[in-house]
Amino acid sequence: MSVVNPPLEQEYDLVIVGSGGGSVPAALVAKQQGKTAVILEKEHFFGGSTSYSGGVWWIPNNSLLKEAGIPDSFEKSREYFDNAVTYKGPAVTPARRDAFLKAAPRMLDYLRGLGLKVRRPRDDWPDYYDNLPGGEPKGRSIMPEPLNLHELGEWEHRLAMNPPMAHMPMPAEEFPTLFLMKRTLAGKLKALRFAWLMARDKLTGRQTVVNGAAIQGQMLQIALREGLNIQLDTPANRLVVEDGRVVGVVIQRDGHAVTVRARQGVILNVGGFSRNKEFRQKVTDGPITNEWTNANPGDTGEMIQAMMDIGAATDCLDTAWWVVTSRNTNGEWPEGAVWHDGRILPFMHHLDLSLPHSIMVDQNGKRVADEAGAYMEIGERIYQRNRETGGKAVPCWVIFDKRHRERYPWGAQAPGKTPQSWLDSGYMKKADTLDGIAALCGVDATGLKAEVERFNRFCETGVDEDFGRGCRAFDRAHGDPTVKPNPNLGKIEQGPFYAVAIYPGDVGTAGGVVTDEYARVVRDDGSVIPGLYAVGNSTASVFGRCYPAAGASIGASFTFGFVAAHHATGSNELERLLA
Repeated sequence: MSVVNPPLEQEYDLVIVGSGGGSVPAALVAKQQGKTAVILEKEHFFGGSTSYSGGVWWIPNNSLLKEAGIPDSFEKSREYFDNAVTYKGPAVTPARRDAFLKAAPRMLDYLRGLGLKVRRPRDDWPDYYDNLPGGEPKGRSIMPEPLNLHELGEWEHRLAMNPPMAHMPMPAEEFPTLFLMKRTLAGKLKALRFAWLMARDKLTGRQTVVNGAAIQGQMLQIALREGLNIQLDTPANRLVVEDGRVVGVVIQRDGHAVTVRARQGVILNVGGFSRNKEFRQKVTDGPITNEWTNANPGDTGEMIQAMMDIGAATDCLDTAWWVVTSRNTNGEWPEGAVWHDGRILPFMHHLDLSLPHSIMVDQNGKRVADEAGAYMEIGERIYQRNRETGGKAVPCWVIFDKRHRERYPWGAQAPGKTPQSWLDSGYMKKADTLDGIAALCGVDATGLKAEVERFNRFCETGVDEDFGRGCRAFDRAHGDPTVKPNPNLGKIEQGPFYAVAIYPGDVGTAGGVVTDEYARVVRDDGSVIPGLYAVGNSTASVFGRCYPAAGASIGASFTFGFVAAHHATGSNELERLLA
């Protein structure tokens, strides 16, 4: 398991650029077909954006559902897709939809057959729009089994990981229950479980990784066991085109430009461009920066531009997998968002924003979205409101009363913990009255008070008449069941009141080049660029501007990497996969 790069040949059947979710499945298919493949990763670490993720696949009609006795089918999942994904664009086609829905469960079974260990979530993780026809309140998402990092041998130091989550042995789906440690018995038991897992690792020397690192740690294990060729520290910067066909890439190796040729295809799985400030500001209608993102550090978009340079069509470049973040309006980051090595790791506020006694408003004091709903939709609605109000929704403001601060976490802090530095710096505002909070935030006081009064009436009836907060199983899975009649709705009435500025953060961009059902990159006229495939965040999502469930982007990346390799290698299995 040496981490020294194996020999790099001048030519392979399949050249795969990037080591995110879709890359190992593609290389495994190539090997199965008797073909040669290489994975070229520009970073010093293996795993790409998938390693930094919450570590979930969304795989409709998967075998784990069947094993659990939960009915699903291609027809039911297609019904849900068609109701949830309303965007119309060149990457959201019936053919691409069907390719994903048909190939995804087969891809999963293929990887399970090679040793991938997965499970259904321990705690609830419904489809995000489970109340739509075809939606599944029990969820179609799956998780990786935890991995002992030491099993990777010398490679354990070359696995990409999100630092705050890297050494937490409890996976993401258990955190909503953990957040209720001061409210429910289940929350207290979850806190004990978390403490026990931490103690176990400390006493035994085990280093448990979960979430995205567990996905990619397992994929790395399989790759090494199967003898796949992985080249780290090998950035690609240009496509090689001959007679209109992509036949390879130019990489940088030891300070020199080297051409690596592909006999049957180049698959670009290069992530998005969240960290490319100039390009994001060029394509986004509204304020955006590379500072609010939690994306992979290598998410800089050079190869997306390379595809555009040879005529690739694009769509949805202005959207992302939004997960809102917070920081001081003067640009300073709060205590807890700066890692020990100086890296900025912005807070992600999906879970704490879902809990009672809080609302998110624009600068007119008006609510913007279902605060407990799908996080990508929240980001889309922030930008929509910002356009409608002439720039009064970035930032938005989360307003909470003292019960939220006493009962629930915020950012990196446990329930009831509010660092004095948050208040002293102005990151978190505090006032005895709503008028006082409005003045500190620059929010219209009359509008805010009227909105809070309206919201408080919804808390009494349990029905959010404006945005439906708490009407879905997904919302309720992240609420406080001790709050009645709706676990996501709690009045804002007890001072002191608090407020934090909210910005449209993300975990990656969701737009890119347009591909067809075989993951082939196409031009604006729909014609295929021969020899070129793309998967993952480098493509315009098959889900358009919607995130239908946890792990949708990773599920699609794995699936289309799997499909792309079958197509590029001329596999006779492709027709069966998509039948």
